[in-house]
Amino acid sequence: MITLKGDTIYLRALEPEDLEFTYAIENDESIWEVSNTQTPYSRFLIRQYLENAHQDIYEAKQLRLAICKNDSFQVVGLIDLFDFDPRNQRAGIGIVIKNSENRNSGIGSEALALLIKYCFTHLQLHQLYANIGTENKASINLFTNFGFQCIGVKKDWNRFQNHYADEGLYQLINPAN
Repeated sequence: MITLKGDTIYLRALEPEDLEFTYAIENDESIWEVSNTQTPYSRFLIRQYLENAHQDIYEAKQLRLAICKNDSFQVVGLIDLFDFDPRNQRAGIGIVIKNSENRNSGIGSEALALLIKYCFTHLQLHQLYANIGTENKASINLFTNFGFQCIGVKKDWNRFQNHYADEGLYQLINPAN
């Protein structure tokens, strides 16, 4: 895979050693609302997922990359492409930074910039989209800073605990197309 390296972070394919990190993210109830997760994942299921993470994006229709710090090689988050649609040249994108001390530090911006460039340059996608809860101001700011535009709001789209929340659909068209 092409190395996706920035000034302070790099993106890499998932490794078997990422089991505990991925397990912690998938089972962190504080982010379930933004990740649209409803049940915990077992180590067994995550291990199976990691064993199949070698699949090509054209086969799996998704790609999950670890966000790592250049200086310490520490994994700090995950960035995903999902619903990869090569026929229509589009994919969804999502990002999560695990610990609050790494949020609002530029890590998410650098990771998103690297993945957008990869998508438009190497995968030759026409568009990317993100589904973001209308209350998630940090994610809205992150994506709109890269030119994503809200093209619609899905009312009462996600149910979390005892309430429904709206979700915005943000889209970025490849400026080179």
